[in-house]
Amino acid sequence: MDFMNLLRTLVFLAGLPQEGPRVALEGDRTPPPAAFAAAEIRAALGASGVAVSDGPASGGPRIALRLDPAAGLEAQAYVVEVGEGPAVRVLASDPAGLLYGGLELAEMIRLGGWPAGVRPVRGRPAIARRGIKFNIPLDVRTPSYSDAGDSAQRNLPEMWSLEFWREFLDEMARHRFNVLTLWNLHPFPSLVRVPEYPEVALDDVQRTTVPFDDTFSLTGTDMVRPGMLRRTEIVRRMSIDEKIRFWRTVLEHARDRAIEVYWFTWNVFTWGAEGKHGITSDRANPVTMDYFRRSARELVLTYPLLAGLGITAGENMPARGGGLTKEQWLRETYGRGIEEALQRQPGRTFRVIHRCHQTSLQSVLDPWKDYPGPFDLSFKYAQAHMYASPEPPFARKALAALPPGRRMWMTIRNDDFYNLRWGDPAFARAFLRGLPGPDRLAGFTMGPDGIVWGREFHLADPGSPPPLTLRRQWYSFMIWGRLAYDPSLPDELFERALGHRFPEAPASKLFEAFARASRIVPLVNRFHWEDYDFQWYPEACTSHPRYKGFHTVAHFVKGRTMPGSGLSNTPEDAARVAGELRGHARAVRELLAAMPPGRDPELRCTLEDLEAHSRLGDYYADKILGAAALAEFDRTGQEARREAAVRHLESAAGHWKRYADLAARQYRPQLLTRLGFVDLGALEGKVREDIVLAREWKPR
Repeated sequence: MDFMNLLRTLVFLAGLPQEGPRVALEGDRTPPPAAFAAAEIRAALGASGVAVSDGPASGGPRIALRLDPAAGLEAQAYVVEVGEGPAVRVLASDPAGLLYGGLELAEMIRLGGWPAGVRPVRGRPAIARRGIKFNIPLDVRTPSYSDAGDSAQRNLPEMWSLEFWREFLDEMARHRFNVLTLWNLHPFPSLVRVPEYPEVALDDVQRTTVPFDDTFSLTGTDMVRPGMLRRTEIVRRMSIDEKIRFWRTVLEHARDRAIEVYWFTWNVFTWGAEGKHGITSDRANPVTMDYFRRSARELVLTYPLLAGLGITAGENMPARGGGLTKEQWLRETYGRGIEEALQRQPGRTFRVIHRCHQTSLQSVLDPWKDYPGPFDLSFKYAQAHMYASPEPPFARKALAALPPGRRMWMTIRNDDFYNLRWGDPAFARAFLRGLPGPDRLAGFTMGPDGIVWGREFHLADPGSPPPLTLRRQWYSFMIWGRLAYDPSLPDELFERALGHRFPEAPASKLFEAFARASRIVPLVNRFHWEDYDFQWYPEACTSHPRYKGFHTVAHFVKGRTMPGSGLSNTPEDAARVAGELRGHARAVRELLAAMPPGRDPELRCTLEDLEAHSRLGDYYADKILGAAALAEFDRTGQEARREAAVRHLESAAGHWKRYADLAARQYRPQLLTRLGFVDLGALEGKVREDIVLAREWKPR
């Protein structure tokens, strides 16, 4: 063989796959959750350069997934055992436990390698049900509470994509979320066929071409205006039977990821059914009552995998109607319909969750005392701002009145962050540990009303398709989901996860920068408190135009602190809060300065988000000090205090400009459901008006 042929042969042989380490993967993979876990383990081994063979091993390294109902492990719990060989066994008593044990093993391999990163570990859920709250835009004719915004309108077609839901549910499972709640004002026409009301079921998926704006009601009562139905486009052609098959498939995939699914409604809304068969939104109308009862019946019968239904005694329910209280009305419609379905499906468990919203605890409990299944309450745990205090006080009274044997779901509303990435395990750990114990807590769901946690079309460069919120904000969801399952997880885990995701960055510095940046908005919220989403959006220092609009320095002068926060609106507390904000902001920028710029686009965007947090922190620090100086000017009449306020507000304007410029690199202005159109750059004019306001301030 001549030299050239020999060289070609050597090059060819070098390109062939080489026999490396190999692991046998065996055991119970029949339950789909276990199969998903096995796929995650296989992917982690492959990324570590380890080949995988299926089936029993004849010696050598092996991993076994074992489902043993007699193992004595509680639901969702698991054990990872490590023996010689190494021989690794994941043991659980139910498919959910096998899923979480397998995901734990995959993570150990991914972060630490095989076999060095694998160690014995046990896991058990601290909170049994860990959920996502998702306001779902189904159709212009069956809108959600969040439809009057860009996010809902752009995401509406995605709600009818199996690819979307498979990706979404897979991400939920990876982060250990096991409940998905889908919230819609009146979903039945898009979900079921009611034999007694055949005209109600809707074919096709429609979206209006009429632009939304900030004039829509904040209670959903005009979410479908007549002109909107005259100008529509079909985004997907589907018969009602195809829609039913679609949602059954979604529920099957959720089951395969150990996720329970619930629908939630507000009341009384009849979008999509109004005027058909005599149906109206008047709850005293006997036809309307009959229609709701039969719709609830069909929802249960049509979807055997549906875990339950959540109901609300508002936003469109007068206190009395037709001789019934609104709580009695819900019992006679939803409750009776569910019971009729369960009579046809003996042995089925179907949970009802009644929100304690616009109602009282006792008025809810009395009508439902004989419901033949799980019946829970639900409370808005932190109003609209989960990112404020880790110990919000608002549910204490309701929990104290909760009778023995009754449990409550906590709705944890995130209407603080629609753009910036967040990540502070210490805050989340304290927040989750502050929730009531399992004797009173049924579970929690977290999510926003102002946007839809679907795909992020508001990104400056969204890509095709745009990323899921669960993927772009992966670190936040990892923190909340993993700590809800096990709040004892150490910070080291999250630091290692950041290091694995961004190998170019020093993990310890990135972890600390994330944590310090993420403490800025919670501190601002504790000092400048408003209960609801339309009243306060800290990323833009604004509220709905019909409330206050942009929060000026005058609003900060007269503002209130969060109940139970230990803060007051005194000059001393203002100075202390401003100092803490500046300290966080300065620390973030010092940590970022020690990091290489990196070539990874996601890392670059993450670092820009953290710097944006810091600039926002400096803005609020100066605004708070400016407000405190004006308050002192009111009290003393000293001109020096007004001059100090002007200086602080001039400095605040400079920080806002840097913040808005950073945000514009990643995020487009957008119409937000509960706030109207928000453009951080355009708000610079409002920011500068604070300076004029201070210069013209008259002592009060």
